[in-house]
Amino acid sequence: MGTTQLESVPEPKYWQLRTVLTEALDSEFSVGEILPNERDLAARFGVARATLRQALEQLELEGRLQRRRGVGTTVAPPRVGVAVGSAQHTWPGAADDAWQPTDCVLAPPPAAVADLLETGRDEPVHTVRRSRTTHIQPVATELLYVPRSSVPALPAIDTPSGAARARAVLRELQRLPLEGQDQSVELGSAGAEDARELDRLPGAPVLLVTTRFHTAGRTAAVSMATYRADTCRLTFGAFGGVEIHHDPQRHAS
Repeated sequence: MGTTQLESVPEPKYWQLRTVLTEALDSEFSVGEILPNERDLAARFGVARATLRQALEQLELEGRLQRRRGVGTTVAPPRVGVAVGSAQHTWPGAADDAWQPTDCVLAPPPAAVADLLETGRDEPVHTVRRSRTTHIQPVATELLYVPRSSVPALPAIDTPSGAARARAVLRELQRLPLEGQDQSVELGSAGAEDARELDRLPGAPVLLVTTRFHTAGRTAAVSMATYRADTCRLTFGAFGGVEIHHDPQRHAS
């Protein structure tokens, strides 16, 4: 059976266009500048609009472009640096935590989260919503799922939901001995609610970071964090933590 020589396989047309567009971004456009509309771009480069869309989507995935509601497609700024993990494991809500709690409700989690927590799929858990900004720019949103068994002494405060309830849940978590945590990262697409909080369009590429927090041989909490893929670059540190680093080499001028 013969083998296929990679050198003989031509690049897809959208990938060739992506290369041309990258050169144009570097030489003709500034950060934040709005690109011409799809019709004009397709006419300029002599391609079908479907091919153009594929190339634009690829550049958005690479963090070179941003699509903003009511604005259009703009040249993206350099990716910002945001620490996701640290050398020392800590509970969410610790003193140096950069996340801001915004809400908390008691509701059954998604089935996949219930399986990670080993709770019944219909069993309500505390769901803490938090957000994160860098340089006044929204970069991530998080849902933290905490079973009631992890915070049995949670005080009965007047409001059953909201930021005050979220802070109360986070304070109670600090009482538990944290034995360890593990993380996984995958590429996904933004749902409607996450897209709204991150100022993105639904379906925009995002980085999904799932963290499980362990105590007494069980999973005490699960974090599902959604990061903007156009502004974040993930690397894994020596201690297993995940960090997002600023990329000073990439710019548009």
